[in-house]
Amino acid sequence: MTKYNCKKLVFSSSATVYGNPASLPIKEDFPLSTTNPYGSTKLFIEYILKDLYKSDPTWSIAILRYFNPIGAHSSYLLGEDPNGIPNNLMPYIVKVAMKELDHLNVFGNDYDTKDGTGVRDYIHVVDLARGHIKAIEKIMKTNQIDCYNLGTGHGYSVLEIVNTFEKINNVKIPYQIVERRSGDIAECYADPLYAKQELNFTCTKTLEDMVRDSYQYIVHHKK
Repeated sequence: MTKYNCKKLVFSSSATVYGNPASLPIKEDFPLSTTNPYGSTKLFIEYILKDLYKSDPTWSIAILRYFNPIGAHSSYLLGEDPNGIPNNLMPYIVKVAMKELDHLNVFGNDYDTKDGTGVRDYIHVVDLARGHIKAIEKIMKTNQIDCYNLGTGHGYSVLEIVNTFEKINNVKIPYQIVERRSGDIAECYADPLYAKQELNFTCTKTLEDMVRDSYQYIVHHKK
């Protein structure tokens, strides 16, 4: 980047940098901490970028803190199909729907949430891509570093995701409750207001869009 005098950067960070937040929804100025190694890598890079900007304020850097991206492009040319047993909820559900796995493991049902299962903010990947475009437009006009939440501002539990998936796609998802995973927290959802104010970004896709597109991408590719 130095060779080509490129001082504009969009960094893909994560909501995991907020650790276990003391309150909800999560704002960009909340204290930062992590509960797992993945989050630590994101937070370390955020610190490096902030130090970079401090040493050279001619940079312009947008740090995008993703919440939980799911879905696929409506053309079904771009989507998600990981190998093996997925670590993330939506591709796990899809593999059960396609009968590649016989059931979904739900990690804990004793959280302090509406139904005992973990609550997360899910964002459609198309909205996420739009957020990147808005961030690029911003950094091309400024010399600053700033952080933005990319999320809908709505939290959905694991069982809400399962029930919505079943309803929209007309398929049954068998599941069993297993022990919590180390590092998982009860609830995590964004306050999206700052991204709206600074980037003119708001999500347009619904949860129904997300579960439909996630499933249809795989259906189209398995034909």
